[in-house]
Amino acid sequence: MDRMFRVLGFWTAIFTVMLYVGGMNGASLLFLAQTIFFVVLSYLKLTERMYIYIFGAYLTVFFVGFTYYSTFILVPSFGD
Repeated sequence: MDRMFRVLGFWTAIFTVMLYVGGMNGASLLFLAQTIFFVVLSYLKLTERMYIYIFGAYLTVFFVGFTYYSTFILVPSFGD
């Protein structure tokens, strides 16, 4: 299970680089924080159950944040 967190760290690092190159510095910093979180967590040698609990908490925070952003902050665009 710790290897899957390293895989998540790898992919968030890829997104960090792509977002930085694309000029989206805020999103790049967000993905950099996630990369550091996943990589550090992968080397803690926790039990598989604890990794699942942490991933479930991570998904809960993501869904709550995304729902808040898309409901209250995002301004819809209907094209030109």
